Amino acid sequence: MARMLVTGGAGYVGSHALRALVAAGHEVVVLDDLRAGAAEAVGEAPLVRADVGDAAALARVFAEHGPFAGVLHFAGSISVPESVARPLAYYRNNTAASGALLEAALANGVRAFVFSSTAAVYGAPERQPIPEDIPLAPQNPYGASKAMVERMLADAERAHGLAWLALRYFNASGADPAGGIGERHDPETHLIPLALEAAAGLRPALSLFGSDWPTPDGTCVRDYVHVSDLAEAHRLGIEALLAGGASGAYNLGTGRGHSIREVIAAVERVTGRRVPVVEAPRRPGDPPALVADPSRFRARFGWNPAHSDLDTIVRTAWDWLRAWRGL
Repeated sequence: MARMLVTGGAGYVGSHALRALVAAGHEVVVLDDLRAGAAEAVGEAPLVRADVGDAAALARVFAEHGPFAGVLHFAGSISVPESVARPLAYYRNNTAASGALLEAALANGVRAFVFSSTAAVYGAPERQPIPEDIPLAPQNPYGASKAMVERMLADAERAHGLAWLALRYFNASGADPAGGIGERHDPETHLIPLALEAAAGLRPALSLFGSDWPTPDGTCVRDYVHVSDLAEAHRLGIEALLAGGASGAYNLGTGRGHSIREVIAAVERVTGRRVPVVEAPRRPGDPPALVADPSRFRARFGWNPAHSDLDTIVRTAWDWLRAWRGL
């Protein structure tokens, strides 16, 4: 078992990965400034409240809580529309802060680094499902900020021997089937929780951003992967690196896309409630379709997503929302 530092471990994906690591017997310390996370999501793990881009705070974390064999880096900003409106904040929060963390990790003998990347590094490729070996062409500052970190990781391996993985999520979704943690962004920007909130009457309607996309029903198509399956992928990845496995970038998705209208239908099917919808203009930076080819990660790591069918995703998210909001 190894001692790990998890940045952003109070956030959505980070808190689920934290549970998977602890369940496997690893010692975990969480670093999170709680701008987008919740302290209660960390459970019994030690929590250090600090900005991951603060070099002095990082030095204290490594000195007081290390040594760490591995770092899993989830901290960062995640909204495509916000990144278009505030690009420099994304380069600061995602790229520059990751550079500070990498420097601290290398200075303190960290052997393995797993980075929370994104399908947004691909832009809007014509080839679907998307393999890892196509050229990266991000269309928005969010994707560009993550692609830059992937380049830094590859350069750090060449110069310093750091083992790394960049796990390119498609659409993280759902909530822990065991309960207690789930998606709670403020403001919420992701489709499934927004649709569930509309079904529950917590918001007037769901905004449908464009109905004239070049897709079968005119709405954007995405590959939805359950957050607990993502968490398991991170556990498998960091353990493989610490055992001497090779570095690289991998897709995490299901290989199947669902349109926004299909997601709305699933929400109505699971909840038994209507989702009120209002049509809105397309958002800048949105590609029409993003569907993963996850075969490389599955083959290498033996990853087998167990919760990522659409109805299970929606049901676990609905159970979490009702528990969290007292519905």
